[in-house]
Amino acid sequence: MNQYKNEISCADYRFVYMGPKGTWTPLHADVFRSYSWSANVCGRKYWLFLSPSECHKIFDRYGKNYVYDVYGDICEKKFPEFNKAMWSECMQESNEIIFVPSGWYHQVHNLEDTISINHNWFNSHNLSWVWNLLLKDYVEAKEYIEDIREICNEFERICQRNLAANTGMNLHDFFVFLTRFALANLTLLRDLCNENDAYSLSRVMANHVLSNIRAIRSVALCMVSVEAFSEENLSGCSEENLSVSSVIKGIMEEQNFHDLLCALTTTLEALCQGQHVDHCLENMLEEVNIVDLSCFYIGSPADLVKLIEEVIPNRYNLCN
Repeated sequence: MNQYKNEISCADYRFVYMGPKGTWTPLHADVFRSYSWSANVCGRKYWLFLSPSECHKIFDRYGKNYVYDVYGDICEKKFPEFNKAMWSECMQESNEIIFVPSGWYHQVHNLEDTISINHNWFNSHNLSWVWNLLLKDYVEAKEYIEDIREICNEFERICQRNLAANTGMNLHDFFVFLTRFALANLTLLRDLCNENDAYSLSRVMANHVLSNIRAIRSVALCMVSVEAFSEENLSGCSEENLSVSSVIKGIMEEQNFHDLLCALTTTLEALCQGQHVDHCLENMLEEVNIVDLSCFYIGSPADLVKLIEEVIPNRYNLCN
């Protein structure tokens, strides 16, 4: 989803890393719990990985702080489960690429002078990871200032500001992001359904688009009940946080939206080359409701869910 660059800059998530021999990166999980890859131009790296199922073992007994350096002096009393963690290790040579899945903590050591090219991104497959992280950090942001809730008229706005400062974006930023991605997929689905050849590349692409839409709807449903998206809090949000709240026609006329749609189409065309059509998909595609998206208004996650369900027939379970 790094294809859309309106509210959230991608500059920090595509970078060249240069580290002399002996330098290292402390234990961490990647920003937003995104996917990442790291391509070694030259040099050697030693990687230590910890799977999500093991990650609780590197945290303290309160689940707040985690180990900074795997090879440091670890206090067993503070981190009682650390010695039970099951690690994976990998040596990365020049001209090799390492893929890091969402939620995998890792520590990296440069065994030689090293230059690497790195990229973080998220898409429909790890969208839930991003949402779960933001929700957890949002809950913590509220807890930190809960004592001023009754005397502060801008409690929610302060929570969102603190969340953006600590995590990199807030819930409203993410909703803007999610809405644009949904509209791009719904627009592309409409175009693909207009293709006459049922066995064309378009039908294969439609399967991936539906997968994207399922993931978006699933996350949007989770967002509906969150306090930040209550009617009261949405009405009190700053204009920049509510930039998503507009008639869709305006969004679809933005150059950034056209760039996103073009990038999504190009990506799926490359991904789907040589794949075969899923025949079980045919009936669904025939019954997709080709609505005029530009007539809709999205001001909340509930509006987004309603739009998706307007397009996809009710009897097809979007949760599958």
